[in-house]
Amino acid sequence: MTTLATRPVLADTFWETTETGIWIKRIALVVAGVLALTIAAKLKVPMWPVPITMGTFAVLAIGTAYGPALGLSTILVYLLVGAFGLDVFAGNSAGTTGLTYMMGTTGGYLVGYALAATALGWFARKGWDREIKWMALALLIGNAIIYVPGLLWLGQVVGWDKPVLAWGLWPFLIGDALKLVLAALVIPGLWKLVGDARA
Repeated sequence: MTTLATRPVLADTFWETTETGIWIKRIALVVAGVLALTIAAKLKVPMWPVPITMGTFAVLAIGTAYGPALGLSTILVYLLVGAFGLDVFAGNSAGTTGLTYMMGTTGGYLVGYALAATALGWFARKGWDREIKWMALALLIGNAIIYVPGLLWLGQVVGWDKPVLAWGLWPFLIGDALKLVLAALVIPGLWKLVGDARA
């Protein structure tokens, strides 16, 4: 594990370009990230006690693969697109969209998306994405970063006299654990492929 030096992230390892072309690459990656996150948010995998959506997996993976600056930019563009009313979020039973949805019970989790992507990008720049154990720890921290503002906001919206943890945390832990295991295996595995391809 590297603790001091800044390391490349996965997005740095392909599509090498000139100084002027770097912005084209960044824009393309942001667009691809927003599309991937939109698809992931809509993808529901049957699971007990609640179905799994792959949104958090995509957020953490984008932050790790893109680094802190580009990862944060991608999440902010995703949130901006959603704020304008495009159907990019997982959705809810009320069928609200745009700012109405964002100010609802899931608003804090969306803030957590931006914070977690930045944190995962920072960990990746330190080389935590190269080994399964460090990637797992980074993902665990990133998931906690999503939950903290999510639960705080949920409590404010519904009231602290309600079962906030039962509604916003406990039902999702099993699914999140499976997603963290998957990401912890996939991302270091991609680094091995990149290394083999460059060898």
